[in-house]
Amino acid sequence: MARPSKSALIGALLVLAFAAIATFVVVRIRSAREFAPSAAVTPAVDPVEPQIRDRFVGAASCRQCHDREFQAWTGSHHQLAMLSADASTVLGNFDSASFEHFGVKSTFSKHDGKYFVRTDGPSGALTDYEVKYTFGVTPLQQYLIEFPGGRLQALGIAWDSRPKANGGQRWFHLYTNEKIDHTDQLHWTGRYQNWNMMCAECHSTNLRKGYDAASNAYRTTYNEINVSCEACHGAGSRHVDWARQPKKSYPRDGDQNQGLSVRLESGWATAWNTPAPDARFPVRTKLANPAAANACAACHARRSTLVEGGTPGAPLGDTHRLAMLTDPLYHADGQQRDEVYTWGSFLQSRMFQKGVTCADCHEPHSLKIRFEGNNLCARCHNPTIFDTPKHHFHPADSKGAACVSCHMPTQKYMVVHDRLDHSLRVPRPDLSESIGTPNACTMCHNDRKPAWASAAMDDWYGATWRQRPTWGPALHAGATQGARALPALLDLARDETMPGIVRATAAAAAQPLVRPDALSAIQALLKDSDPLVRAAAVGMLETFEVETRFSAGAPLLSDPIRAVRIEAARILADLADTRFTPDRLAARQQALTECLESLRLNADWPAENVNRGNLALRQGRPDDAIVAYERAIAQDPRFVGAYINLADALRRRARDESESDGEAVLRRGLAASPDAADLHYSLGLLLVRKHDSAGALVELHQAATLAPRNARFTYVYAIALNSASRVDEALEALRAADLRNPGEPDFLRALVSIHLERNGPGDAAAALVYARKLAELSPGNPQIRQLIERLEKSK
Repeated sequence: MARPSKSALIGALLVLAFAAIATFVVVRIRSAREFAPSAAVTPAVDPVEPQIRDRFVGAASCRQCHDREFQAWTGSHHQLAMLSADASTVLGNFDSASFEHFGVKSTFSKHDGKYFVRTDGPSGALTDYEVKYTFGVTPLQQYLIEFPGGRLQALGIAWDSRPKANGGQRWFHLYTNEKIDHTDQLHWTGRYQNWNMMCAECHSTNLRKGYDAASNAYRTTYNEINVSCEACHGAGSRHVDWARQPKKSYPRDGDQNQGLSVRLESGWATAWNTPAPDARFPVRTKLANPAAANACAACHARRSTLVEGGTPGAPLGDTHRLAMLTDPLYHADGQQRDEVYTWGSFLQSRMFQKGVTCADCHEPHSLKIRFEGNNLCARCHNPTIFDTPKHHFHPADSKGAACVSCHMPTQKYMVVHDRLDHSLRVPRPDLSESIGTPNACTMCHNDRKPAWASAAMDDWYGATWRQRPTWGPALHAGATQGARALPALLDLARDETMPGIVRATAAAAAQPLVRPDALSAIQALLKDSDPLVRAAAVGMLETFEVETRFSAGAPLLSDPIRAVRIEAARILADLADTRFTPDRLAARQQALTECLESLRLNADWPAENVNRGNLALRQGRPDDAIVAYERAIAQDPRFVGAYINLADALRRRARDESESDGEAVLRRGLAASPDAADLHYSLGLLLVRKHDSAGALVELHQAATLAPRNARFTYVYAIALNSASRVDEALEALRAADLRNPGEPDFLRALVSIHLERNGPGDAAAALVYARKLAELSPGNPQIRQLIERLEKSK
């Protein structure tokens, strides 16, 4: 189970929040375990099951014909993903062992074949808990404990299963340097360490979360406890039927899929051909079925879930919403930062662009790599060119001579797990110098500076490596330069030579910056072949007036990919039915149904309750929005966005502009999260509306102090200072903000305006400086041009 850091928790909420301010028996027809409220976990078998087309039959049925694959799978991370806790599965020391973390002493014991831990519970008191399941195997093993309401919780203390010589064979806390007590969001008994919500989908086969919002309980079911054959190949009943036929004919599928929902074939052994002995790379002459890699993507990606039970191998956007390459999940150039599970990284790689699939490198049943060391890379990269000191400039057989050291640097997650970055990039120490991203050279030579590495690469390869295409500067600008970054982001989003996930990230970063003159670029992106780009482009329509949103966005209601349809339904949810033709109205209704189903499925996530509230508010239903926001707060009293949106919904419902209820909500939020800049900002705006200027200035100053890089907070604070006749302080705040966030038009306009209003010595000259900066952002704006001409004449 991923163990989120504070920043990872924020990242997970951002992934989910699309508008907020994731012993076999032969031929078992159905064997589902259920976690029911206050009930024992026992197999549930329907006495009579209706005839359905596809049924899950279990790995034992597959073994009868596919024993070699079954044996390869046995002992793999998939087979050991989750198992009942017993002597054959538990690796940790439960022989009266103890472990202390920030004053909490936990003890581990076993009695009558069962395993127990005594540790701090939801009230903070030491309590005895039985371990019900193991979770994972190496380099660490976690343990799941059953709680009321059908919940399984992942213990915060894990077993380091590495050899002792490597630092293993010990208990350790997954938050090594943090005190995570029972009041913390990340305490092991809390919502964000819940198996059902956080990790169950990818650790068992045919899982149905079964969350019931009314009772706040789970009835989670699965057909097999671990990641078994049908998790990747789909329900196997029709394939078993086909295999039992004497002539092996299957007319319904023309025998092509042999009764399987999808054929996961990559052709890795024969698809690659080398055009000449001295060629640098082979060429894939037969592209793999995309389903082969898509089957992996559904779990090996940082994403949120849109629907359960999708067909294995379907495009990821049909079932999930993929996280973009944004902070805190990724560095600006797309290198892994938080736990992102490979797929988002791999989509950036030239390997993916050239047709490489997961199965080219990994045997899909054992999950082992197909060849050891550089031999794996040498299958495609001519070793006489690449596996030589003339290429890597390190001693043979040294760490620096390993391909992965330079092209797949590791990041340590969950304290002990080194994971390779699958973006397979060339090191760019020059970007480390300019935008602060890491590079493999100084990650290894950590006593050196990036400039040293850049100089070494210049000496080895010349300067051409610096000209390799990179998206890091544009995405970094999008995060740091505000409106000035918009042209570069749009150029990147439209560059079809770049990976789709990169272009989609650029489009997503441009969403809050778009201007009316960007519409033609957006319209082109709405027709892009990559669904990630289309979905992000739909989000770019958010701030346009109704007619533009309707004409540009309505066709996407019928997009072949669910994630795009849902985004289109969201931005058009406020439009009257009368705007739509009957066919398009039906498409809008279907897309809205899909949107609501995804919200219902994830109703255990506070972020999705905020999303539900946002949708209701967009549709003019403030009462329903208020209920959703309150539910989010009940689930997570520190979910800042829920308080902000709740206060806004209360204001909209009041109609008489009464602010008392909203103020109480925001102060309730600040009591739970006193350092939340967004709450201070929202309270400051509310106090402005209440004509409490002194109180508003206090709150707006606090917001700008807590979040100095938030351009909007500083801008509004400065305007409030100016309105309070504290002009010099306002100018000081705006000048400092302009240095931190160069190119923000609001700052520049305010600086021009305030200098002109003050009309003191030097003010006209200062106004001219900032007016010229505005002209750089909008070179064709006649009003700015006229202002500059007037100011130049007044000098």
